[in-house]
Amino acid sequence: MEEFEERHITVVDDEGNEQLCEVLHTFDSEQFGKSYVLYSIMGSEDEDGTVEIFASSYEPSDNGTDGELTPIETDEEWDYIESVIEELDEDIEQG
Repeated sequence: MEEFEERHITVVDDEGNEQLCEVLHTFDSEQFGKSYVLYSIMGSEDEDGTVEIFASSYEPSDNGTDGELTPIETDEEWDYIESVIEELDEDIEQG
């Protein structure tokens, strides 16, 4: 993962294509002992302004400017991530 600005990362897909993405939220889980990032592909909004949200765990690098994204491994992790997204969504609606 390479960081362009504080809120943008480049993600390389399975085919080797680079996608510029916006970081939406980062958080840590004591339960899983991992850090997570929620992000969307820049410019991927549909007509209604809806974007697809992606999630990965990540290992920050020693220098703090980049790191490595890794796939979510278990259903339990997905359930946890979905609960975080729902909580963020509620905060936005109440905000």
